[in-house]
Amino acid sequence: MNAQPNDVPGLSWLGAPIDARPLFSSEQAALMATLRGLAPADWAREAVPGWTVRDLAAHVLGDFYGRLARDRDGHREGPAPAPGETLETFIYRINQEWVTAFSRVSPATLTDTLDLIGRQVAELFAASDLHAPSLGVSWAGVDPAPMWLDSARDLTEFWTHRQQIRRAVGQGVDPDPAPLAVVLDTFLRALPHTLREVAAPVGTQVRVRIDGPAGGTWTATATGPRWSLAEPDAGRPASVVRLDADTAWRLCARDLQPDAALARAGVEGDRDLAEAACQIVSIVY
Repeated sequence: MNAQPNDVPGLSWLGAPIDARPLFSSEQAALMATLRGLAPADWAREAVPGWTVRDLAAHVLGDFYGRLARDRDGHREGPAPAPGETLETFIYRINQEWVTAFSRVSPATLTDTLDLIGRQVAELFAASDLHAPSLGVSWAGVDPAPMWLDSARDLTEFWTHRQQIRRAVGQGVDPDPAPLAVVLDTFLRALPHTLREVAAPVGTQVRVRIDGPAGGTWTATATGPRWSLAEPDAGRPASVVRLDADTAWRLCARDLQPDAALARAGVEGDRDLAEAACQIVSIVY
């Protein structure tokens, strides 16, 4: 996590900016190593409900192309929500349309294209301005979001999709704590938005502690108009939720439901606040 202060006016409650830029090249290399190591039968294995490994790889490519079109090329054409269509429905629809269109593309061609376009995305992020306004992050309640949050959000998506592919082919989650630490730090920026409708006296604090080398501590404070990650930890939180790293990222990515995460969690203090914190979701869901 980048410890410099957040200099985007009005968004200090998100906490200190995160610099995920150095991780995109290594994440791209890890994805390519995973895909190039797959057996032919692996591409047809289910990675997420309704999508095979090949489908999920095609989805990642679609995200890559979208990022380059918007941020590098200034391209503003493309699909738009239908009248009355929610953001979630719109995203699900266009994602499926892209995956369906790419069903005619072979795994070998898909992998080569991902290699080419993914490296361009990593270069784009490496040159980006962390504090420039960028795409909104709905699960954090910010639109527009600063680039530091938008780019970190993209890293979490790429990392999560790679884990889903690895799991589908029996490899398990990548044990490297470096990218996971940034993923968890980004995911926890959803905590103030998660608690937005929880009424509590000003100064009330809810702490989430994630154990292990990729973990850390995040404390949300009720400030009146909103909950904030920017307030100093007073040392006496009303509620503490303790999670292991695997439970935490799976909860935030909705690979695990809140009740299941709570069953694995250690909770101290106010149970209702702990349950509210475990409603966290850090994807469009």
